[in-house]
Amino acid sequence: MKKIVIVTLALALLISTFFASGAISRASARSTTVLEFSSLAGVPRPYTGATNAIRGVPGGGRPWVISYAQGELKSNGKIELIVRGLVIDPSEPIAAAGTNPSSSFKIVVSCLSKDATGAATTVNVSSPLFPADTMGNAMVETMVDLPSPCIAPILFVTNPTGSWFAATGN
Repeated sequence: MKKIVIVTLALALLISTFFASGAISRASARSTTVLEFSSLAGVPRPYTGATNAIRGVPGGGRPWVISYAQGELKSNGKIELIVRGLVIDPSEPIAAAGTNPSSSFKIVVSCLSKDATGAATTVNVSSPLFPADTMGNAMVETMVDLPSPCIAPILFVTNPTGSWFAATGN
């Protein structure tokens, strides 16, 4: 009887150790939130065009505004994003003012990182294109390949060629 109790206790200890180590491994494998935001800033003048590009990402050709944004970037590169009302500034003197003429957006994440020699560098990574409607509404869950390290990330919502319409900030 004493042997059965000892074997049972040893087996219970072995099983609990196995499950505890699995839980620790799963917890460390989870992605952490790198960036979480509830607003984006539309591209204002003087950031339209390439003259005042931010980290090499040029602004859209006109000022843009946005009504609503929410999203997050995880350490594994997963991005979730919702935008509403991302349109050309309604006060612009063009026919497309107040609308989104781009049928698709993409995300560019810009990170300060380091190259193979350890020198500081800026790394911009892009998502695949995702659909947007004429009212500037879009929702996406996508992945990018983040560099390591990814310091001070900026998330840009861009047109298909990479000019930004909105960026993290306020």
